[in-house]
Amino acid sequence: MRTFDALSVGLIVLSFGCLPAKAFDGQTSPSVEISPMEAFRSGTRALQAGENSKAVTSLQYAADKGHAAAQWKLGRMYASGEGVKRDDLKAFRYFSGIANMHAEDAPFTPEARFVSSAFVSLGRYYLTGIENSSVRADPDRAREMFRYAASYFGDADAQYNLGRIYLDGKGVPKDAKQAARWLRLAANKGQYEAQALLGNMFFEGDKVPRQAARGLMWLMLARDGAGPDDDWVIELYSGALKRATDDEREMALIYLENYMKTRKD
Repeated sequence: MRTFDALSVGLIVLSFGCLPAKAFDGQTSPSVEISPMEAFRSGTRALQAGENSKAVTSLQYAADKGHAAAQWKLGRMYASGEGVKRDDLKAFRYFSGIANMHAEDAPFTPEARFVSSAFVSLGRYYLTGIENSSVRADPDRAREMFRYAASYFGDADAQYNLGRIYLDGKGVPKDAKQAARWLRLAANKGQYEAQALLGNMFFEGDKVPRQAARGLMWLMLARDGAGPDDDWVIELYSGALKRATDDEREMALIYLENYMKTRKD
C-alpha cells in the first residue's frame, strides 16, 4: 500500500472533527434506507431544479455515508457560494475529508478526479490561509498538496499550480527549469493557464532558451481556452502576437497544426 507520511493526511482535518449528520428530508430520517448514490443523484437533480435546501440535505446524507462525489460537490458549493452561503472553512473540511479517506485510491478509479481536485483545493487554501480560522497560510503544505495530486493522480490543475509556485518562488527558490517541467505537463493536457505561462516563458526567453514561435503557439492555445474573466491570458497573447515577426507567426501556425494532429492521433 502506498504510504503517505509526507502529507500526514490524517492531520489535515486538524480539530474540526466531523460535520453533523442531517436527516435526508431535512426533518426526519428516511423510512427506507437509500443508497449514497441515490441520495447524491437526488441532490444534483434538486440543485439543477433550484431546490437548494433539498439539494444540500440530500448531498449531506450521501456525504455522511462517505460518498466522495457528494463531499466534493458540497465543498465546491461552499467554496463558491453556489446555492449556499459561502463558507471556506466548511469547504476546507469537506475537501479534507476526501483527502483523508481517499488519498491512496488508485488514479484510475471513478473517485480519483474528485480526490485530486480536493487536494488542489486544499493546496489553494494553504497558499492563502482562511481568514478568522486556524487554517493559516502554509506554502510548504500547499506545495505538498499540489505535488501529490500532480504526481500520483497526474492532475493538470495541480501541475499548473506547482509550476506557478516554482515560477513565482512561493515558499521555494525560483526554479525556471522545475516550473517549465510542470507547466509543460499541464499544458499538454490542455490546461490553458499553464499554456499561457509556458508560452510566455518561451516567447520572452524568461530563464529558458527563447523559442518565440513555440511560445506563441502555446499562447494561441491558451487564448482559445481562456474564459471571459481571463484578461491576463489575452494580454499575454496579444502582446506576443504584436511583437512577433512574420516568420515567428508563420512558424507558430505550423507548430500549432502539428500539435493538433498529434492530439487527434
